[in-house]
Amino acid sequence: MKRQDDFASRREHLKGLSDEALHERFWALAGELTSPLLEMGRKYTSPSIERSVLLRMGFSSTEAKALVDGCLERELLGHGAGHVVYKASQLGGKSIRETGLALIEGKGWDGLAEHFSKEELS
Repeated sequence: MKRQDDFASRREHLKGLSDEALHERFWALAGELTSPLLEMGRKYTSPSIERSVLLRMGFSSTEAKALVDGCLERELLGHGAGHVVYKASQLGGKSIRETGLALIEGKGWDGLAEHFSKEELS
């Protein structure tokens, strides 16, 4: 069975778009596609999932537990514990490991909740 060639008719609504417009349309559609996945990740994560992520980032199980507990206390777990450590390392200009260890000691949490609330608004 030969497939009917309907490319010309299916691309009709895109024919007049410039490369820039196509690029913007692609990323808008990609955002629509991934938005529900990101929302599910925020809603349906758990401390055990977040500890697992941190283990894969090189933290020990006790370190991962302390970092997840810190995220829970500050209501940041929905952003992902690994993401919180990563963003903190970017903001502080230190390695992920250094940043995680500092967070475990209670250093560097200030401003993280504010950073994530601003990030959600943009």
